[in-house]
Amino acid sequence: MSLAAIDFRDQHGRDAGTLDDITARLLDSSAALSYDPNVEVRWDEPIPADHYGLNPEWSTLYGTRLWDEMSEGQRILLTRHEVGSIMQTGIWFEMMLQQLILRDQYAKNPADSEFRFALTEIADECRHSLMFARTCEVLDIPQYLPPRATVELARFLKTTARAEQAYGPILIAEEILDVMQRDWMRGENVVHIVRSTSKIHVVEESRHMKFARAEIKHSLKSAGRFRREMSAHLFAGAAYFIARAMVSPEVYVNVGLDKQRAVEEARHNQHRKAMMRLSCVHLMDFLADCGLLTRRVMPVYQSVDMI
Repeated sequence: MSLAAIDFRDQHGRDAGTLDDITARLLDSSAALSYDPNVEVRWDEPIPADHYGLNPEWSTLYGTRLWDEMSEGQRILLTRHEVGSIMQTGIWFEMMLQQLILRDQYAKNPADSEFRFALTEIADECRHSLMFARTCEVLDIPQYLPPRATVELARFLKTTARAEQAYGPILIAEEILDVMQRDWMRGENVVHIVRSTSKIHVVEESRHMKFARAEIKHSLKSAGRFRREMSAHLFAGAAYFIARAMVSPEVYVNVGLDKQRAVEEARHNQHRKAMMRLSCVHLMDFLADCGLLTRRVMPVYQSVDMI
């Protein structure tokens, strides 16, 4: 069956057209509404000392006893290191997803809108990684990396993933960040470079999420029960490692907190759990609609507070 013959529906059940239709519209959107971070972000403007790195409500320690004991300066510094850790996790993941997309599009017809949008997305991701890296430089954030085991597992995934298994982890990472950054870009007490970079990322990633959903639905058209269950497990595993890698425990050390206590309080922080679930509502709805939120994988998502 050709791509052009497959129909899709949007999140409200309306006919969204074929994959070619969707990617053609996404190309038009990219041409009309894309940003150059070098122009749009006020990199040289001084960073106010009293502005957070992200909305305090999104901090891993907000609502804990430790948060109450911290000085305002420590809270501000923590949120800056947390957003830096999240951005650097984003850079690591964007480098991986670029390889996944390139491998998926290898030797496909360059005249197809699907191929052209895939390369457009890669160009977007390169700019996003550069702007996240520059944000960390301006905020004086040290390097944060996911655990070594996560890095090596991701190396295996990006080398072997095919079809929906390539686009699933991409969608998961983008969906989690989307809700957070929609808050950050409106936060009046958030540093301006985080607000600006969040706005750019939200606008451009909305196209990437539509593309990933369309690719996943297309791939699952031919998937049998066993493959669908295998993909459900891969999606859940990717979600587990992505969620756990977002904020490095080393941020607590670097802002002068007791690492063991901070990790423990963050792990049991009911406010953080609620915010995490909030950021995953649309993702869980999509996975359920695709038959990928199965009984066997539900405990994995629950273990990282995504449902």
